[in-house]
Amino acid sequence: MDKKRLFIAINLPETVKNKLFDWELKLEKEYGLGEFRGKNINWVIKKNLHITLIFIGYATDDETYEIARTIKTVAKNHQQFFINLEKIILGPASANPPAGEAGATAGKPPIARMFWVQGEKSQELANLQFDLEDALSMGNNYQKEVRAFSPHVTLARFESGVGKTIAEKGMVEKKINYQIPVESIELMQSTLGRSGPEYITLELVELGK
Repeated sequence: MDKKRLFIAINLPETVKNKLFDWELKLEKEYGLGEFRGKNINWVIKKNLHITLIFIGYATDDETYEIARTIKTVAKNHQQFFINLEKIILGPASANPPAGEAGATAGKPPIARMFWVQGEKSQELANLQFDLEDALSMGNNYQKEVRAFSPHVTLARFESGVGKTIAEKGMVEKKINYQIPVESIELMQSTLGRSGPEYITLELVELGK
């Protein structure tokens, strides 16, 4: 039986996607990463930029229907709110190096493997994410994350060699100030295509309705 690879996301306004894509080009130029493009570094394409609320994993059609119904039930109890995107950093700071690579165990900090945009934590967002996790785990469609939820937008993923190049040039966090209205959440399907992942919205659910 075919299964879909699912996650729940907050999609970004087109204006914010344009600004973040511009930052991808600036970062690539600032750190001389053009030679790594498509090989050791993968930039997230503009249309795929989003905030992941919950990664669910694989689900059957029947499970997908139940997940969508659960999302609608939770969304009714949450009103619209805003998220502030604050800075671009290397992340995650706690990333563990693969076996055999120098890292924290050798007395050195782990090498980051991502550029991401860090969002400001808010009670509204935390409550929404918690309630979704709670409802989905009760339906046996999801196992709760152990890690604390931190809102972010991934801009790029890269290998350790790229991380070392960036570290040697002294990555400094980039301050930004983009406000995002959260009016809906989306159940998304991820499929791997020739040019990378493709995201399809299966269900758009408005908050408070």
